[in-house]
Amino acid sequence: MSTTVTTRRTVRPRTVALWVVQAVLAVLFVMAAVPKLTGDPLMVDMFAEIGAGQWLRYVVGTLELAGAIGLLIPRLCRLAALGLVGLMVGASATNVFLFGASPAIPLGYLAVAAAVVWFRRPAR
Repeated sequence: MSTTVTTRRTVRPRTVALWVVQAVLAVLFVMAAVPKLTGDPLMVDMFAEIGAGQWLRYVVGTLELAGAIGLLIPRLCRLAALGLVGLMVGASATNVFLFGASPAIPLGYLAVAAAVVWFRRPAR
């Protein structure tokens, strides 16, 4: 006679909360990427002011979109969040040094992405 043992996985509140945070962050990065990739005049003007050319707008939009998608894939979420941290370092520096604007929004996104990197580190 064969006995089947079923194990029940418990979903911890911390895990659920982290996935909710990742989903919200993904939505925010999609909302940031779409205007860049669709040629919104505000984004075109902003990247013209940066002076690196419109190719940078496409690169940044693509990286934001890829990061957003990666946040939703379990195997990629930590790496995607790490990439978004790097992207937000650049966005913060651009705000401060090129535009003289507050880096509060990119730094907020950076902090949340860094928290994802931290909490998604491999268990020992």
